[in-house]
Amino acid sequence: MIAAAAAVILTAVWISIVGMKVLLSAGGQLRNKRKQGAGSENLLLRLVLTDPFTRLLERRRLFEMAQLPLSSYHMKLVILKGHGWTIERTKEEAGASFGKGYAALTVCAWLSLLGQEPLLLLIGILFGVLLALRPAVEAGRSVERRKQHLITELPEMLSKLMLLVGAGETVQTALARCLEGKDAERHPLYKEWRDAVSSLRNGQSFSTAMECFNRRCAVQEVSVFTTVLLLNYRRGGEHFVLALRELSYTLWEKRKAIARSRGEEASSKLVFPLVGILLVLMVLVAAPAVLLMA
Repeated sequence: MIAAAAAVILTAVWISIVGMKVLLSAGGQLRNKRKQGAGSENLLLRLVLTDPFTRLLERRRLFEMAQLPLSSYHMKLVILKGHGWTIERTKEEAGASFGKGYAALTVCAWLSLLGQEPLLLLIGILFGVLLALRPAVEAGRSVERRKQHLITELPEMLSKLMLLVGAGETVQTALARCLEGKDAERHPLYKEWRDAVSSLRNGQSFSTAMECFNRRCAVQEVSVFTTVLLLNYRRGGEHFVLALRELSYTLWEKRKAIARSRGEEASSKLVFPLVGILLVLMVLVAAPAVLLMA
């Protein structure tokens, strides 16, 4: 009875959220998208999940009630997607994740009803909560991974910059030459560094380009690097190299610390497979003895 009531109520609420107006307008919008060459699956997903649940969260003022976690989620997406990312798109992402969780709960409720298994309803609740919170958790992990990638690669770029400036290159030319042989599309530091070099080539002032580079990276170590760079880039030569050398020592130590922490994480992840292998070996060794005793 609980599963039947939950399935019916969840489905009715979903239909009321989506609304007949959205369903009736879907055909026209799908035809327009086909003319434009866009896929209809993304539009259908937006019509059924993203837009209805985003409007629902706005009407119920849930975004205002969860303003602090929403702002934190938005800042993470800004770091990952760029400063062109708006709060409206963050709300759409939150609405889409909430809709996916609600859809998972509804499907599990119907499966619980058809299979006469109440446990499926509890599993649906768990899946619904996990799907709703998963994007925020993944965004936090992505930001942390991005930070580690920036910190681990910055000392190498700093060493190349010091060598080039010490060899007589200007700071701006050295910044551009540091990108030679680097794939700017696969690494966040190279991408932001390339954008800074492009801004300098387009006539933007050095201080403005470095400040924008600092904001886009949003990492404390990069902030220290840009500060030292802005304070000493006019001097050039030995003064510039000496100013960066002290920072280089600190960054290499942080890179070593990150490498050690990654090694510890990898070793801890291997514990569970090793325990499983040990249990399998114990069963394989003990099974013949048990069978002989029987």
